[in-house]
Amino acid sequence: MNDIIEYYVKDIATIKSGKRLPKGHILTDEQTPFPYMKARDIRGGKIREDQLQYLREETQKKIKRYIVETNDVCITIVANIGDVGIVPHTLHKANLTENAVRLTNFKKDLVYPKYLCQLMSAKFFKEYMELLAAGAAQSKLGIYKIEKIKVQLPPLPTQQRIASILSAYDDLIEVNNQRIKLLEQTARELYKEWFVRMRFPGFKQAKFKKGIPVDWKLKPIGKIIDYHIGGGWGNEKADNQFSVAGYVIRGTDIPKIRAGQSNPEVYRFHKASNMKSRQLIEGDIVFETAGGSEGQPLGRTCFITREILDAYGDKVMAASFCKQIRTTSIPSLYLYYFLNYLYDTGMIETFQIQSTGISNYQFEPFLKFQEIILPDDDLMQAFHDKVILMQKQIAILGTQNSKLREIRDRLLPRLISGKLEIKEKQMAKV
Repeated sequence: MNDIIEYYVKDIATIKSGKRLPKGHILTDEQTPFPYMKARDIRGGKIREDQLQYLREETQKKIKRYIVETNDVCITIVANIGDVGIVPHTLHKANLTENAVRLTNFKKDLVYPKYLCQLMSAKFFKEYMELLAAGAAQSKLGIYKIEKIKVQLPPLPTQQRIASILSAYDDLIEVNNQRIKLLEQTARELYKEWFVRMRFPGFKQAKFKKGIPVDWKLKPIGKIIDYHIGGGWGNEKADNQFSVAGYVIRGTDIPKIRAGQSNPEVYRFHKASNMKSRQLIEGDIVFETAGGSEGQPLGRTCFITREILDAYGDKVMAASFCKQIRTTSIPSLYLYYFLNYLYDTGMIETFQIQSTGISNYQFEPFLKFQEIILPDDDLMQAFHDKVILMQKQIAILGTQNSKLREIRDRLLPRLISGKLEIKEKQMAKV
């Protein structure tokens, strides 16, 4: 296809920044007419609405100029740099964080916003933006850098067609995400029912003291963890780079898991010299120690099942900003959902001293002072047995999503270049 034209972003759209909260103002979880989009809400080509927070009217009046419009393309510029999402009509006029920018006022004869979002949300494009953002101090994808980003635009009808094809993959991913969410909610609710509300099997016959059965124990979490170590790192070989749709990215082969609740995010590195001591095994927990209000929240977790190891190969390790946690003294799924409960209630954040998360020396107080309730072994095992099948299904759906994203990202440059054409009748089968 020889009618592809490369444009700078500044030539096809206006780039506008978001706005931080005024001093002394805070967000609320109570729903108001004024949603506030944080960096964590922008990912995977979409704006996620399940964890939105809101502004009060007096706050919104002070930053009312910093709003988004339907079909604006938002890009995170710090923390998880290069996450992209398109604004749905339900968030028209929502406010945008200062840690993201929006592309708006598109030249309609040149660019179809949904195509641009598909292009920029591809993994290779995210890596491209991360490289642009890198600097001596904290990485940031400033507006002046975004202006110089080049995007490849085929004719408008072709853009619309590509967006339609790739949307079929996104729809499948979203269906899986909804199933994952339902399974996670079911498992979390069972944990709370048994171990928070104390309505476990046989609770009517139990004797309680200070809110828990008398034969249950309280221990520092560090006492039941056999092994914990920071995640590994990797290096990319310069001669292993390759180009996709004009963007240079890095070829890699060592999978690394970052916590993404039960659905892990997987990165690959060419070399990992510390692999031997950090290889994940079935039952391990990956605990994310990086965080902050605008990045992914501190304390996200991922449970390693056999299905995850089979999907990515046995040589899998935790990412460098995560902890690998292992226990053999109790069923590891009980520990996993205890950590999820701490995450859901915000209790982990009490150990966060620095804005970027828990450092190694701050992780030790977490292990020492955070207590875990330990029911009898049979009850913990009964919980494990009820949840493990759900956990395996979550892992299967998560790895399916990874494969779908991989196929979609490989398909995109072939569609742009014209090397692959899909006729209208074939599109219905995608």
